Amino acid sequence: MKSLSNFLPLICAIALAALGPFLGPYLGDLVVKVMILSIFALSLELLVGMTGLVSLGHAAFYGIGAYATVLASGKEGGNIAVLLPLAMGCAAAYALVTGALSLRTRGVYFIMVTLAFAQMAFFVFHDTPVGGGSDGIYMYIRPALGALDLENSKVQFYFVLGALVFTYGLLALIRRSRFGAALAGIRVNEQRMRAAGFPVYGYKLAAFVIAGALAGLAGFLVASRDGVVNPELLAWHNSGEVLLMIILGGLGHLRGAVIGAVAFTLLKELLSTHAIVGPLADHWQLTLGLCIIAFVALLPKGIVGLRVRLAPKKEATA
Repeated sequence: MKSLSNFLPLICAIALAALGPFLGPYLGDLVVKVMILSIFALSLELLVGMTGLVSLGHAAFYGIGAYATVLASGKEGGNIAVLLPLAMGCAAAYALVTGALSLRTRGVYFIMVTLAFAQMAFFVFHDTPVGGGSDGIYMYIRPALGALDLENSKVQFYFVLGALVFTYGLLALIRRSRFGAALAGIRVNEQRMRAAGFPVYGYKLAAFVIAGALAGLAGFLVASRDGVVNPELLAWHNSGEVLLMIILGGLGHLRGAVIGAVAFTLLKELLSTHAIVGPLADHWQLTLGLCIIAFVALLPKGIVGLRVRLAPKKEATA
């Protein structure tokens, strides 16, 4: 049973790949949106769940990756082989600067410094003409690489699915590596790791940069999907939402980040649909907040903790 659960992410990816051609325009677009948010959530999981660094400025890297994609594509479009590394590189570069300074603080001060850096980036794009100001900018032609053209919705679906599999696989490898073991040790007891001779600051900075690059990957994908970017991508509430996703799914679990992204997006869609909730759809933020509070109160270990919580009951009735 345990070995089957290890293959569950791969089974889900194969099932999605098989279902891709049969999804309608709305459902296909929703699945792409969820997969992009899953990549974004996984990038933050590396910081919060694996390293113990709670950041409230992660949306900055997401937005920078998106803006870099649109600005570099120009009016004639761009090559995926150029734009994707550029988006991830710009996000990683800002993460390097942000991390180098913010990691000198701890606890609530670290949270506030990451938020401050994110707000700085937000106002650069919001208050200057570099990114079209508050209106944002449009992408004239989506990126392509030969037959791999993101203008095609089916190609886009499989490209995003491939990016999600890559991100999940990379973080799974990191978790099982010596680097991942060091990050786990830092999360549990940073002082002990420092006393044991580990370069704690270097490990945390490396994790911060990798997380920023992966958020930049999600930014590239959301820009290619929507064809438009605006400063709201870097806003603090996006950082708060992705943090809610990994808490909702279950901290410390890669699949929890994906499950949290799925649950949060579906809740948001359902609660803002008049056909389902009627007039309450006009106040979906309120109902969403109440649902999140209920989930956190009833499932303190997230949705993935539900299986562990139910396991003793099964044993007791066996």
